[in-house]
Amino acid sequence: MVLGDASNAEIINCDSIQVYKDLHIGSAKLPPENRGGIPHHLIDLLEIDEELTAGQYARLAREALSSVRSRGHLPIVVGGTGFYLRALLDGLSPAPSRDPALRTRLSALAQRRPPALHRFLRQHDPSAAARIHQHDHQKLIRAIEVTLLSRSPASQVQAQPRLGLQGYSVLKIGLAPDRSALRDHLDRRCAAMFHNGLLEETAALLSTGIHPDPKPLQSLGYKQAVAVLNGYSSLEQAISECQIKTRQYAKRQMTWFRADPAVHWLPGFGSNPDIQQAALALLRDFLSRFSSS
Repeated sequence: MVLGDASNAEIINCDSIQVYKDLHIGSAKLPPENRGGIPHHLIDLLEIDEELTAGQYARLAREALSSVRSRGHLPIVVGGTGFYLRALLDGLSPAPSRDPALRTRLSALAQRRPPALHRFLRQHDPSAAARIHQHDHQKLIRAIEVTLLSRSPASQVQAQPRLGLQGYSVLKIGLAPDRSALRDHLDRRCAAMFHNGLLEETAALLSTGIHPDPKPLQSLGYKQAVAVLNGYSSLEQAISECQIKTRQYAKRQMTWFRADPAVHWLPGFGSNPDIQQAALALLRDFLSRFSSS
């Protein structure tokens, strides 16, 4: 909250789970009473059985950016969903929209004959097949969907020019704490979620008749909580699995963002006062370039 406090800012969420209502503990959503009066946008948007594509997120986030700027405030985008952020800043390829009926058929095919999706893609778009793992059904389905609907290989469609964010200068700040410290932090956070209400939160959701299959309830923490509640896992097993998969996810996040040379990396956690001051110094230097021009 230091940047928001110091810069008359408003926060725009870029976390794919915090966009959902009723998912608080597992998404590490900051409670309203802890937001210091700073407006937060794109939080608690969707019901659990709804879906927000990267394209939809980019449109909503750009609308939020425009609204914040119209008030003379500074928009700060916060979160680690890399695909959402890329869609916002760089735009997406002009690919066709999702076709629910087609996706249902492809999902059923993947259940009956798992190798079929990758085999189809190898025949119709070898370039896409080479970069998508044969077990990554979500990406395979999207690539096949684009190929069929556009009548062109998905790799060609996705290579077309994108419309990036216009009219904004962007400062990117990333946190890179020591790996051992990060591992310990993530392990403690996972355990704390389960011991501080995640099971109760998940049970309350399921008691309303919500099926556990929607994507939000398959996310880290919630998936393991559902397994405990259904008797498929012990609490200890669930915590251990959540810790392992969270560490793996954090590693993938770091790999994703490390590929961006524009990110200013700070060697610590955001809760560290020294890191907060370093981030604030970067922001003030960034803003000074415009106030002096």
